Amino acid sequence: MQLSLQQKQMDTTATLEYLGDLQLKATHTRSGEFIITDAPVDNNGKGSAFSPTDLMATSLGLCMITIMGIAANNSGFSIEGTKARVKKIMASDPRRVGEVVIELDFPDHNYSEKQKQIIKQCAKICPVSQSLHPDLKQTVTFNFS
Repeated sequence: MQLSLQQKQMDTTATLEYLGDLQLKATHTRSGEFIITDAPVDNNGKGSAFSPTDLMATSLGLCMITIMGIAANNSGFSIEGTKARVKKIMASDPRRVGEVVIELDFPDHNYSEKQKQIIKQCAKICPVSQSLHPDLKQTVTFNFS
């Protein structure tokens, strides 16, 4: 049985289109939202947009905060206003991301010790963290106001 293009797209997370000059357009199938990526300057790109490895590192932070938000909602507290900085550190032989450093800044919500533990546990159990190679160093700092 042949699937139509529309049926194939419904079964995918994203569609990718190479635009040339080391840039790609990634479209989220369900919403139609898109991002453009570019190769980094240290790998023949212009660095005009997120690189694929930038997105990988950023996705780790996004996933952690999303899981923290779910846990906070389920536990009756808020992490609204939480911010993070993500740093990707490359390694070589083979070229790969060697470390992702995430610094999380939480607003002054007077978190209890139990709430802080819930938040910290979420960083370890987020699906992106669990999907990455164990050799990738994940350094996470929690700054509670």
